[in-house]
Amino acid sequence: MAMKRIDVIREISKRKGLIICNLGFPSRELYSIKDKNTNFYMLGSMGMASSIGLGVALCQKEKVYIIEGDGSILMNLGSLATIAAYATPNLNLIVVDNGVYGSTGKQPTHTAKVADLKKIAKGAGNKKVFEVKSIEQLKEALEQGGPLIIVAKVNQESKKVPEVPLEAEFIKKRFMNAIYELNK
Repeated sequence: MAMKRIDVIREISKRKGLIICNLGFPSRELYSIKDKNTNFYMLGSMGMASSIGLGVALCQKEKVYIIEGDGSILMNLGSLATIAAYATPNLNLIVVDNGVYGSTGKQPTHTAKVADLKKIAKGAGNKKVFEVKSIEQLKEALEQGGPLIIVAKVNQESKKVPEVPLEAEFIKKRFMNAIYELNK
């Protein structure tokens, strides 16, 4: 049985550090698991979690966990080359690959047939790239130290969880304040 996205997110949420989370169901699931000041929920900017996460990782020493979807990373493949170019050791990009645009009606992404995200990430110059199909493999990969990119193969299930009830401006300010407090 394939992994569930919510289980991948639950494992990441247990770790100390900052989390930048892709829009739609991933952010909703993260919020339902554990809301905290160090979580940044994307609201309406598909494909930008990896770029924002890299910017955050470059600015401070805390570990940064970026939860991105396969459809989103396909919309911003340039971020993979930029991550490789900067090679910041506190960056951990986890691409949750379910082969569909899960938040918009489960239309197939190109990973369902032709796009191999592990090969694309390596081809962009990233050294530590893993594909995982179990929580145990995810835990092992996360221990490798960054920068790393993990492609987590999951099923298409979306947990029935409510929308994130926070305004975008509040999320931004709360997250910025959390980073400031961590870096005092």
